[in-house]
Amino acid sequence: MDIKIREYTDADADAVMKIWNQVIDDGVAFPQEEELTTENADAFFRQQTYTGVAEDNASGEIVGMYILHPNNVGRCGHICNASYAVRKDIRGEHVGEKLVKDCLSTAHEKGFRILQFNAVVADNIHAIHLYERLGFTRIGTVHEGFHMPDGTYEDIILFYHAV
Repeated sequence: MDIKIREYTDADADAVMKIWNQVIDDGVAFPQEEELTTENADAFFRQQTYTGVAEDNASGEIVGMYILHPNNVGRCGHICNASYAVRKDIRGEHVGEKLVKDCLSTAHEKGFRILQFNAVVADNIHAIHLYERLGFTRIGTVHEGFHMPDGTYEDIILFYHAV
């Protein structure tokens, strides 16, 4: 799949919202429980430091996205955070890897020094393998830090990468 990563525009709102909401509906990766709506999606994506969109060059379809924003403020404002989402029907085709690599580059361009993930769910093995392969460092584990849809709790892992 020939993918280009580009900056989000308001014309992308519906497609990006649907991909984001797929992850919310799965309930096993993002902390959010409420789906975005057509009324609030564009504002949400625009309030980020950067929202990147993965577009299939052949079809013009949006197949993935990420948001990049500060992880903290003030003396820790050089640390950023990001979330990634890939359309369900094309997961496993390395779109996520392209998103993460683009995010690392964009974070550097935006003046961040560290990309930190606060809550990678421990059973999200594909994400964990990707982050480790790309050189992220595992900081630690928060026991039962994520509330799963079935009512159980899963560990979360913290990662960071210098940008």
